[in-house]
Amino acid sequence: MEYDAQIKNRVKRIEGQLRGILRMMEEQKDCKDIITQLSASRTAIDRTIGVIVSSNLIECVRMAEEKGESSDDLVKEAVNLLVKSR
Repeated sequence: MEYDAQIKNRVKRIEGQLRGILRMMEEQKDCKDIITQLSASRTAIDRTIGVIVSSNLIECVRMAEEKGESSDDLVKEAVNLLVKSR
């Protein structure tokens, strides 16, 4: 799978969020603010996982259909990846 600029930018944004959280910790910011930012980072990571899995699934299903193969196993694998990521 090729990772486009949009997905890479998502990861870079998450990286920036995590660096900001570390800075907040070093500055002794309030626990609630840090937890809020950690939660936002986790949500961003979860969404990025979803985008990657769904993009890959679309590509794999398309290829399977072109070959006349069943895509059932591909869908099951994608669901398992999403479940494992939680």
